[in-house]
Amino acid sequence: MSVVIETTLGDITVDLYTKERPRACLNFLKLCKIKYYNYSLFHTVSRDFIAQTGDPTGSRKGGESIYGVLEGSLKRFFECETNPRIKHTITGLVSFVGDEDNMIGSQFFITLAPELSYLDDKHCVFGEVAEGLDVIELLNEAICDIDSRPYQDIRITHTVILDDPFPDLKGLRIPARSPSPSAERLQGGRIAPDEEIDETVGKNLAEIEEMKADREAKARATILEMVGDIPDAEMAPPENVLFVCKLNPVTTDDDLEIIFSRFGTIKSCEVIRDRKTGDSLQYAFIEFEEEKACEDAYFKMDNVLIDDRRIHVDFSQSVAKVKWLGKGRGVAHFDGKGRRIEDKKNDIGRGNYSTQKTEPSKRHHDQKYRKGEDVKSRGKDSRSSKKEQYYESRDYKSKSKHSRGKERDRRYEYEERHRRDYRRRSRSSGDDRRKSKKKLKKSKRSSSSESSASERNRKRSHKVKSREKKHKGDSSDD
Repeated sequence: MSVVIETTLGDITVDLYTKERPRACLNFLKLCKIKYYNYSLFHTVSRDFIAQTGDPTGSRKGGESIYGVLEGSLKRFFECETNPRIKHTITGLVSFVGDEDNMIGSQFFITLAPELSYLDDKHCVFGEVAEGLDVIELLNEAICDIDSRPYQDIRITHTVILDDPFPDLKGLRIPARSPSPSAERLQGGRIAPDEEIDETVGKNLAEIEEMKADREAKARATILEMVGDIPDAEMAPPENVLFVCKLNPVTTDDDLEIIFSRFGTIKSCEVIRDRKTGDSLQYAFIEFEEEKACEDAYFKMDNVLIDDRRIHVDFSQSVAKVKWLGKGRGVAHFDGKGRRIEDKKNDIGRGNYSTQKTEPSKRHHDQKYRKGEDVKSRGKDSRSSKKEQYYESRDYKSKSKHSRGKERDRRYEYEERHRRDYRRRSRSSGDDRRKSKKKLKKSKRSSSSESSASERNRKRSHKVKSREKKHKGDSSDD
């Protein structure tokens, strides 16, 4: 059983699950039959989620079931079927908007993406899109505001029932033709579907150029805000400051103050000069006490001849007296002489900026302090300090218990393997020492025996020599 839903984007053909969801399908078919959905607004379109409609008021809170239309507001909602269970697994499923008690009315939505399982068990699926998936893609690409409401209206214009297997309910009145839209049906809209969006209609060339210049200025200001040059794109220069350019290089501050003082009291008048040479850059800023004096000077002094030069006067576009201190620090205000002042009236850019030390900087200070302590401890005991530093570090503490347990097991295994290697090395080195001791003893014995033999030989030779001397002495006496 099928129903064709004609929309401002195209036609959608829906196949109904009349066997699985008979009550929900009967409700939908009979509401289509009495043209209940005609001119209903797609009031909610969430990209890659759902497109919701079915509320004649367009307020997201209206709509009632066919039983409520026939028997009154007490039967505005009714309980739908839950078995068999149908999940939101594909794009193009059609479901009634329900609540936790499975109560539904007239509002329904079309899924714009697959695998929306969190919609199951709350919203009643009663059909799927058989034709018109390209229209669903257009729905998904609609430009919406922060509340997921399309800027340009998308409406159901007509519904056509191809086959209705259910008998008509008692008291059901079927209109002979599609009714014209009422004021109630058209409320809640913004830009009509057939309305051409052209802002230049009815404007002359000067107004169009001014509009384009205004857009370009806003775009430039937004870019400056994004790159961090100014704190706020809506920041405007002061309206009591006048900009004067094309000056003669010989014109001084006092000359300009005398010329412009007839329009009102001047707070400051400064010709901008080169920092190194002091030469005039041929433009100046004049600050009046009142905005009215600034306006009068603008209208009367533009293109006036001063010191053989025709000057150009305009309202100031400079915000030089407001200096942005950086993101999170706010702005500072300065006077004409470059001294910082407290301007309570003009607190542009202050917003939520704080001047206190932020957490990241404090954390950075702690890390530097901890790093210095690590360097000191490393000089005392490098082996033990490395282990302690690691086990006390944030990397180790931030790990989960499971990963820390694994790491502890690896550490114990490494230490055990290190002990075994140490025992094996010590055992082999002990055997080598014992062998070397035996060789040393043997060498000592041999060396001692050799020394004793040489000593005996020496004594023996000494005795022989003494005997020979004695024998010679005895022979000489004779």
